[in-house]
This record gives sequence, C-alpha cells and structure tokens, in this order.
Amino acid sequence: MISPDRTQPSTSRVVSKTETLRVTEIFLSVQGESRSVGRPTVFIRLTGCPLRCQYCDTAYAFHGGSMLALDAILNRVDELGVRHVTVTGGEPLAQPRVLGLLAALCNRGYVVSLETSGAIDIAAVDPRVSRVVDFKTPGSGEVDRNLFSNVAALRESDQVKFVICDRRDYCWAKDICAEHDLTARVGEVLFSPSASEQNARHLAEWILADRLDVRFQIQLHKVLWGDEAGR
Repeated sequence: MISPDRTQPSTSRVVSKTETLRVTEIFLSVQGESRSVGRPTVFIRLTGCPLRCQYCDTAYAFHGGSMLALDAILNRVDELGVRHVTVTGGEPLAQPRVLGLLAALCNRGYVVSLETSGAIDIAAVDPRVSRVVDFKTPGSGEVDRNLFSNVAALRESDQVKFVICDRRDYCWAKDICAEHDLTARVGEVLFSPSASEQNARHLAEWILADRLDVRFQIQLHKVLWGDEAGR
C-alpha cells in the first residue's frame, strides 16, 4: 500500500469495504493516453455503459464481469504495486459505489484518474481524482448524450478528451473548446484520432495549422498490443 494521502479530505461517501462493484478486469499496463501516458498504471475496468459509441473498443465490458468487494479490489491494486491507478469502463460512474472506491484509493496514497464519458454528472467525484472527461463528438454517434453542465465542475487537475473521427469532428471539438474556454479550465485538452477512421498525421497537421493549444495523442497501448483485452 502507498502512504496514505491526508492532505485533502474526501467529499465523497465512502462505501463499506464489504460492498461490491461489478468489475470486468483489474490489470497492470502502461497508460496509453492522457497526461500520464507511458507510466505503469493499474487499471480497474468496471462493467456496464449506457452509451454505445460506434468506435468503442471495450464492448466486452458492457456486460458480465464479477461482483468484487471493495477490500478485494483494493488488495489487488496493492498487489500490483505501482503508484498510478485509473478507474475506467465501460462507464464507471454508472455504478454509484465507484465514488467510494475512488475515495478509498486516494486515501491509500494512489495517484488516481477516472475515465468517464461526460454523460454523467462528475461533481461528486473526490476532488483528489483527475477526471478525464471524454466529450462525445458527432462521429461517435452519441453526441446528444454530452452533459455540458459538467464543464462548470471541471478543475485544473482534470483533462478533457475528444476522439476525432473526421474533419467535421475536428471542427466541432475546436468550437467546443473555444465556446467553453477549455484550455483555460483544465490541465490538458486531448485530441485523439479514432484508430480505424481518422488519419493521425492529418489530425496532427490540422492542429498545427490552427495553432491549437491541445495535446495530440495516439493511443500507446494500441501501438503496443492492439485491441488485446487486459492491456
């Protein structure tokens, strides 16, 4: 276990260690995106998602999974022995008890991030967690699910992500960034090409031509392992 973080108390309800969450997998990999890209990271992939993005590469997490008690999840994270932990899905916020898991991870001293679609209110997430909010572009097929009231809850420690499927998506994301002044609100704005649809070089060239203050990223884990589960 990492040394406890007592610098900032949790504002989230902490669940009992015997309460359970539905988990698809817990695994050690390198972070494939976000500002901690390349760092050894424990991923806790929760089961279930109310969205159906057409490019989703983790549809295996929509159903199934195993019910695990909070203490079993924490013990497994401790066993894997690295400082960074990412809670992902599916859509992790679809399980309300994830708030207690996030707080418990922070209390144990982990550097915690949450990958969320932005379709569910993020306000109750522990303030020590870096929330990576994936606003859905038109090409995702789920643009109408974006909850833009989440923008007001964003902090400098958070990150906003756009998966770009085509030029239309790029222009839409650029407009959303300007409308909500996202580069001033959060630590990172991330533009990522949809792996099977958007040419990565073209996206990089659009960003350079427009001098956008965003971070271009390619999913490192896909470069290394493709769509292999648990990597």
